[in-house]
Amino acid sequence: MTPQLLELVNQINALGNDWHGAGSVNRQVLLAIARHCSAMGELRHTAETGAGRSTLLFSHLSRDHVVFAVDARGSLAKPRESPLLKPGRVTFIEGPTQKTLPAYPFDRAFQAVLIDGPHAYPFPDIEYFHFYPHLDPGGLLILDDTQIPTIGRMFEILKADAMYELIEVVHTTAFLRRTGAPTHNPYGDEWHRQGYNRPYYESLRADGSPIESRFGPLLRRLSGAVPPAFKERVPEFVKRKLWRRM
Repeated sequence: MTPQLLELVNQINALGNDWHGAGSVNRQVLLAIARHCSAMGELRHTAETGAGRSTLLFSHLSRDHVVFAVDARGSLAKPRESPLLKPGRVTFIEGPTQKTLPAYPFDRAFQAVLIDGPHAYPFPDIEYFHFYPHLDPGGLLILDDTQIPTIGRMFEILKADAMYELIEVVHTTAFLRRTGAPTHNPYGDEWHRQGYNRPYYESLRADGSPIESRFGPLLRRLSGAVPPAFKERVPEFVKRKLWRRM
């Protein structure tokens, strides 16, 4: 990272986490975005859902940055008015991503995509569906707010997929790199080929019925006795392993 880029991150961070009312990524996340993107050189095309301090940073990292967002408590107005926004590099597409993404032509490949729009199910999944076929091999997929269960579940699914390798998690923001694995057909199925589903698929008999583990009855009885609040704290990978044995 160049000294100039580090200074830019510091200037953006100085705006404060409450710069607008919809929440902002912190300095560590801004530094991680700058570090990973600058290592790829100047990016041709990038995109994000949601807007804020990350928008200012991407305007300096990318020649063409597209923002899909609603103006939630100044999240669009603030970046548009900021002197830190690099002119002529950002296109703002205002409106709910549930409407704007299906209408977008997607006539280019993206080297980095940040998903940070609406967080209620199934809206983050809808955003991912529209972006993932257009993410370049070697490109970055950035998921913010993985502490929210709807985002956390998507993160668990994607990091188990051959299409991605997990680079790092900074605070509650996950950075994944697109591998050279074939793109999952957006209009097909093949659920059994996805890493998140594979343990379940491999536990099936040829006729599609589950293979009964000798531990299954005991684990099911124990599961029924465990309080729901405790179950929520069990990591997903542990749940999947136990599920295979039930």
